[in-house]
Amino acid sequence: MRVIASSIRKGNVIEQDGKLYVVVSAENIHPGKGTPVSQIEMRRISDGVKISERYKTTDQVEKATIEERNYTFLYEDGDGYHFMNPETYDQVQVSKDVVGDASAYLQESMTVKLSLHGTNPVSIALPQRVTLEVVDTEPVTKGQTASSSYKPAVLSNGVRTTVPPHISVGTRIVVMTEDGSYSERAKD
Repeated sequence: MRVIASSIRKGNVIEQDGKLYVVVSAENIHPGKGTPVSQIEMRRISDGVKISERYKTTDQVEKATIEERNYTFLYEDGDGYHFMNPETYDQVQVSKDVVGDASAYLQESMTVKLSLHGTNPVSIALPQRVTLEVVDTEPVTKGQTASSSYKPAVLSNGVRTTVPPHISVGTRIVVMTEDGSYSERAKD
């Protein structure tokens, strides 16, 4: 399916020179003079090589036919990450380079969206938010209000983030999976 370059977004899969590429980032640039362009960074699915391409925003790009389905995360082993289709109970193995940085947020029985080209998984989309526990942070300072000053913290998955001053070790918090930022205190 051919689409204009300016409509390409992160996570889309593009077919170029007979190879499949997953879009890592896409930015439309409108300079003061000249033609607007789309700067697209892509990772080749077959071997993980990253490339950067620049298209005119009106150029046609071949978008691969991708099927998105919900899968449940089962476990990780030396071969990669294993997911199950909750409707058919079919299991699929996803390589570590496809999962990438998302691996830190994967939790047992978590539902994720896998993009498949045929039967090959090409990209993964996590839920927007995930609940994690704070395992290390500075102690609460008495009299310090929940102002705009944040303090560093380490979460149960090993990710570092910043939290408000009133959050202490053992507190469960909700974190945005896109950038690891603090969203709110967990309500459980």
